Amino acid sequence: MRIIDQRALPEAEITRDLESAESVGEAIRQLQVRGAPLIGIAAAMGLVVGTRDIRTAPRSEFLARVAQLSDLLANTRPTAINLRWALHRMAGVAQSTLGDGAAVWERLHAEATAIWEEDRAMCRTIGEHGLTILPDGANVLTHCNTGALATGGIGTALAPIYLAHERGRKVHVYVDETRPLLQGSRLTMWELVHAGIPCTLITDAAAATLMRQAKVDVVLVGADRICANGDFANKIGTYGLAVVARHHGVPFYCAAPWSTVDSSLPDGDLIPIEQRAPAEVTVMAGRPIAPEGAAVLNPAFDVTPARYVTGFITDRGLVQPPFSESAP
Repeated sequence: MRIIDQRALPEAEITRDLESAESVGEAIRQLQVRGAPLIGIAAAMGLVVGTRDIRTAPRSEFLARVAQLSDLLANTRPTAINLRWALHRMAGVAQSTLGDGAAVWERLHAEATAIWEEDRAMCRTIGEHGLTILPDGANVLTHCNTGALATGGIGTALAPIYLAHERGRKVHVYVDETRPLLQGSRLTMWELVHAGIPCTLITDAAAATLMRQAKVDVVLVGADRICANGDFANKIGTYGLAVVARHHGVPFYCAAPWSTVDSSLPDGDLIPIEQRAPAEVTVMAGRPIAPEGAAVLNPAFDVTPARYVTGFITDRGLVQPPFSESAP
């Protein structure tokens, strides 16, 4: 399994070959691979990589290994539901496929490929639905990275922007830097600059001022998990953007594939929020930016209540909560 190590961007484009499920798990945990849809794809592929060398094992032994590696991969990051969604789908395929380990492995390989291809198609569908809320000449504010580096295709919240640009419509993107790991400045700006899409990098703290100055037409963000009532988890800082957007009358949309909806959770208070290492906040580019021993709170995500969301852009259309497994 070959990946781009996203930690090195934009300074360098480094590819890595992962040859075990354990190495895939570490790549997900260390943010070499990130983005809710993409870590689901990576986990599915990690199962294929991790069972490649035991294809000749008896069926029972092969299935036991699938279960073991599924648990390992599922525990790498707790917030994004796509990870567990993909692994649950892969486990179901393994259990339902008749034959020996080789037959099950071939089916797993095909299913992981299907998950990737489906995500690519879903991204474009999200983009098509999202075009309806982007006027020509729109100034869009986005947070974190929701493009090709976070998905199997052209992205979720960036998908409408890519399609607008592709079709000759004017669009400009204000990109939050997205502290503490700078996914906006390092990754989203890298994507947009390479695509030739007009974009401006801003500090996270500048977003409110831009909205007060009426320089933002719409806020467009992604999601790592969406609850039945429409509360959703996304990169830390999203909640604040939603509150400010409501105050200034700026439409606020969340874009995500339907696989990000977790209808088993009634509201956002039940979403597990990943707490990450203090060094992500206290160290930048290998240099300390806080005194040694400083206490740090570093949640990777926050929860935005549904009442602040203008609408959800999914591969099933522009929708509103409540959400169930079959709705809309």
